[in-house]
Amino acid sequence: MKRFLCVILSALTLFFTGSAALAESGNPASSGKAEILFEANTGQVLYSKNSDEKLAIASVTKTMSLLLFAEAIDKGKLTLEEKVKVSGEAAKTEGSTIWLTAGEEMTVAELLEAVIVNSANDACVALAERVSGSEAVFVKLMNKRAKELKMNSTRYKNCTGLDVDGHYSTAHDIAIVTAELMKHEVLRGWFLTWVDYLRGGETQLVNTNKMIRYYNGILGGKTGTTDAAGCCLTVCAERNNMRLVAVTLGCAEDSERFDVCENLLDYGFGSFELFSPEINFNNLKPIKVTRGTLPETTPIIKHQGEECVIKKGRAKDVKYEYTFVEQLEAPVEKGQFVGEYLVTVDGAEVFRSDIVAKDDIPRMNFWLCFVELLRAMVSM
Repeated sequence: MKRFLCVILSALTLFFTGSAALAESGNPASSGKAEILFEANTGQVLYSKNSDEKLAIASVTKTMSLLLFAEAIDKGKLTLEEKVKVSGEAAKTEGSTIWLTAGEEMTVAELLEAVIVNSANDACVALAERVSGSEAVFVKLMNKRAKELKMNSTRYKNCTGLDVDGHYSTAHDIAIVTAELMKHEVLRGWFLTWVDYLRGGETQLVNTNKMIRYYNGILGGKTGTTDAAGCCLTVCAERNNMRLVAVTLGCAEDSERFDVCENLLDYGFGSFELFSPEINFNNLKPIKVTRGTLPETTPIIKHQGEECVIKKGRAKDVKYEYTFVEQLEAPVEKGQFVGEYLVTVDGAEVFRSDIVAKDDIPRMNFWLCFVELLRAMVSM
């Protein structure tokens, strides 16, 4: 119950203070159905509007497709130089395309650039078929990876984002996959490419993400537009080692999605900063262990050294709370939960970590007791 109340209080505090700050900064009236501002390294939500609502997401779907392509490259299952022969299925893909023809060959690098810069559906299907043999099998991998990332409100039915019943995600889930995608430097150059050409200059690619031309610290992102989804955008930017993801879904106008995400990022970089929580090791006192080979265990903070995000200028208001179990019964396993370490500002949670046992402590039995007795006798 205590954890639940902390989470609720944190969410309400961030929502109301965030909403007020955005209003004061001139946030444009948004027709968007959902928005989120998310710190990529900590997973903290800095602003949210309907971020858990399941919605059509158009080509923002390709954030997951691109993540799987990048991971295939990392694992050596796909190389940038190899050529992919376009299938008839890929060639007839609808929506935004680079007009691939059945039997045409392009390198993986060329197809990736077409997907990232031009949001080409046919190129995306061609790569999906190269990775998994068919788009259908690739979509299964997309849903499996979504579960691994705890994107619990996402369901993919294709790799492109074309409108189809049962294909949906949320702003929060999109922020999660965007943050994971932006870890892959192999794609960075294409995310920041404004104009390029394929087929010896015959096919022009123009980046659909206009923010790469003007936003300081931009790392990339993905647009998406369909009748069902409206105008959608996810973008990521980094300043002073703080990496923010802004997502908006369901805007009515193309320009609006860029205004909304720009304002969200401006709010985040202007209002928040990274903070390293302090640890008072005097509070990490040994915990009694019964029926064990040792009488007590040393507790350690599982995620010590990690950072969190707080409002700028509020470091002096940070408070720390340590809670522990009263005692443990052996056997105790290394890493076993023994308590919690909580960091708050004005009662709102900004960081939490389990406190865990430092070492294994076996349960005492006759033979272990006998061995300990022999050791004691020898040492006399």
